[in-house]
Amino acid sequence: MRVLLRLFQHVKLAPNAPVGRNSGSRRWPEVATTVTTALATFPVRMAASEERTYPTTLEGFGYGFNDEGKLRQIDKETGKLTDRVFDYQVYTSLSENQAHYEALGDVITEYVYERLETKEAMKKLYVPADVPREEATFIFSTQEKLDKPKKLLVLIHGSGVVRAGQWARSLIINDCLDSGTQIPYINKGRELGYEVLLLNTNDNSRTVKGTRKSIRGSRNPTEHAATVLEKYILASKPESVAIVAHSYGGVVTVELAQRYPEFFKEKVFAVGFTDSVHAGSLVPEVLKKIGRNWVTAKDPLDTPLTITKHDIPRHSAGHIKHEMTSYSCMSALFEFLESRYAEFRARAGSEPQTKKVKGDEL
Repeated sequence: MRVLLRLFQHVKLAPNAPVGRNSGSRRWPEVATTVTTALATFPVRMAASEERTYPTTLEGFGYGFNDEGKLRQIDKETGKLTDRVFDYQVYTSLSENQAHYEALGDVITEYVYERLETKEAMKKLYVPADVPREEATFIFSTQEKLDKPKKLLVLIHGSGVVRAGQWARSLIINDCLDSGTQIPYINKGRELGYEVLLLNTNDNSRTVKGTRKSIRGSRNPTEHAATVLEKYILASKPESVAIVAHSYGGVVTVELAQRYPEFFKEKVFAVGFTDSVHAGSLVPEVLKKIGRNWVTAKDPLDTPLTITKHDIPRHSAGHIKHEMTSYSCMSALFEFLESRYAEFRARAGSEPQTKKVKGDEL
């Protein structure tokens, strides 16, 4: 609209002035043509507002996921999904556009939560379990109560706005559910006989009676993971455990290995990192033997790459974008897990476990 106002301000309509091809004045039809062209060139956007409320559903935002799991706009007249992709430029203000994007992201988080329960049959387990649910966070599990799982797969996302069930919000919005969520990992894990546990390391606080409070046992990503490890994983007495950790989830995993070395030595047979941002100098020896980090690279998928002296082996994720690594390397990662599991089983058969792992007494 500002463009149109400027057009009217700069175009002088002089009724008594000569009208001609070379004159300095314009006829009204010419101005109308100019305005029409401007409207076509500059789509009208909603003005910014200091106080704005946002919808609480995807449909309210005018979006839905199609059969391919891709976010698409809903036609306002027919109510049907179109082929139009997500539009970031909704307002004239950059801050308003970002706020709109984040509000949509919050709705997508709730959508993923609901889908995990309804379509993927995942069970919500609360952390901690002894407080009102509105004061707790939660994780997702393939079982209501894990009991001596033969193979347990633990998925740990990265930092930021992502929550349980997500690898990257931006991929969910701009690419598809398969690349942006952990659903393909859940399905592949089930196919291979794993029970699956999804951590929620970034969900660290709740508003209780108007006051924002940290969640006990989940004040930060590492504390959350340690609480889940003690209250759910160790308590279930798993036979074997595999971990997949993306980005900052790798930092969390390294810290867990430092805190629970016997558990990692006796129970964890493999750790698949996807473009982890951990410090190589902090990696304990046990992780170097059972871990592999698929990182961004132009090389073909699973190509071995150079590593620093103290770090985990690095392989190409077959993609150059950080957020895509978990999805792009999935086939190679599961091959690695299954290979490591076969070695673990063979070793367990030849060397029966005699030493208790911390948590066995729980």
